[in-house]
Amino acid sequence: MLVLQLLIAAGALLVIVVTAAVVFTRRTMHWGATPAERARRMPGDEYLTGDSPTLVAMTRAVTIDAPPETVWPWLAQLGRGAGWYSVERLDNGGKMSARHIVSWIPAPRLGDASTIGYLRRVVPGRELTWWVSGAPWLGSSTRLAMDIQLSPADGGSRLVIRISGDATGGMPRLLLAVFRFIDSVMAWRQLLGIKRRVERYGARTADPQHPESGARDQYQLYEVVYASGEQAGVPGKEHGRRWHRAAIEAGLIHSPDEVRAGE
Repeated sequence: MLVLQLLIAAGALLVIVVTAAVVFTRRTMHWGATPAERARRMPGDEYLTGDSPTLVAMTRAVTIDAPPETVWPWLAQLGRGAGWYSVERLDNGGKMSARHIVSWIPAPRLGDASTIGYLRRVVPGRELTWWVSGAPWLGSSTRLAMDIQLSPADGGSRLVIRISGDATGGMPRLLLAVFRFIDSVMAWRQLLGIKRRVERYGARTADPQHPESGARDQYQLYEVVYASGEQAGVPGKEHGRRWHRAAIEAGLIHSPDEVRAGE
């Protein structure tokens, strides 16, 4: 009898947890975005070609009380050595993301690679699109795009970020349901992290409380491989090197052998 009661209690708890996760995900999948922003076409939409039954798209937005030229440097270094401005213990190994514009991070270029893929589109001052061409996860193959668009709005800036993706093989619907929940936890925190940094610190190039040490993994755990071949983050952490190779295969950057052959 006790075992049965425990099973019933565990089942009820599971139902409550799953229901809460579903409600939370639905409320945060389009956090801050207007209907027009949700309907807007973005470059990542074009990359996810095919009529996939598992396609998901999550559009979120925030207004920032600063001009685009102040906001852009924070977006340009996001995930490229400055951390992710989100839940540090979950996505940055406990490292604190930068609270200033880091001196040694280069301007974004096509082919820069990090754990979220490689940069497939760069419009300086306005747009970035990260692309994952196909990653194995939980028995499925996933494609993901992260579109970041910045525009002036009412004397400040409007930032819109869309995460879209699909999956094939394995259990794609389950995988994307898990992904939607995880992303919903992280994404709104990231938007607020960007907003708070920009509005509090502006375009400052130094953090007196946490000055630059020169270490390329000071602000970010996950590996970054720039189009030039230089690195930041901890080498081998996650898949920066994999997406660097993918960018070479896509023809966005040259391999080291091609560079040497052209010298």
